[in-house]
Amino acid sequence: MTAGEPTTPRTLVLTGASRGIGHATVQYFAARGWHVVTCSRTDVPPECRRDPNWSHHISADLSDPASTQNFITAAIAALGERPLHALVNNAGVSPKTAYKERLGSLNGDLQDWRRVFELNFFAPLRLARGFAAALHRGRGSIVNVTSIAGHAVHPFAGSAYSTSKAALSALTREMAVEFAELGVRVNAVAPGEIETEMVGPEYEPLIPRIPLHRMGTTDEVASVIYRLCSSDFGYVTGSEIFVTGGQHLT
Repeated sequence: MTAGEPTTPRTLVLTGASRGIGHATVQYFAARGWHVVTCSRTDVPPECRRDPNWSHHISADLSDPASTQNFITAAIAALGERPLHALVNNAGVSPKTAYKERLGSLNGDLQDWRRVFELNFFAPLRLARGFAAALHRGRGSIVNVTSIAGHAVHPFAGSAYSTSKAALSALTREMAVEFAELGVRVNAVAPGEIETEMVGPEYEPLIPRIPLHRMGTTDEVASVIYRLCSSDFGYVTGSEIFVTGGQHLT
């Protein structure tokens, strides 16, 4: 627990919890005494379900507006009148075409673009609206997980993914101003190359472009998200923190 943080349990809602950055972030918060409500399209590992602080996991497909609303309704029912202290919009998708190509400007179905934007952009907006009252009660914080690909062309991220993350970066700034009226801070983290199960050997050539000469870990992203939700960062809103090992500078 950070010095100055409340001793009563605080509550986090996080999307995309079953693996990668989302899974690490849940574990990071839960280890520090936070109660956690999550969603993902798949279930979480059984050993994690035994964590007493991981209080609710709700299966939902956030690319479907109706499923997103069902998650919001179920999560608010689980919260009751208790405040919400953090919403982390982590769920995202970077699809390939049927030919395993990046989903770009000249290939792929536009309906696939719409699905990318529904999950990567509209779902965070829907969730922020849906949890606004609970966040207001908790004087809480929203953290949107964007990407280095939203700021520069990336060899493994298609145009649909990159532009959706760029839009989420812009939305973060706009939300920061509007949600400040509710006493809610809104920030973003933009990860670079992070070691997850989705990273393969093709990423190795990118390492020389990273000033710290290595990929990041999911815990390193989770720790930044956690700090943004703490009172240590109580005067920080509308910011986007690059967790890239300096890659965004090259």
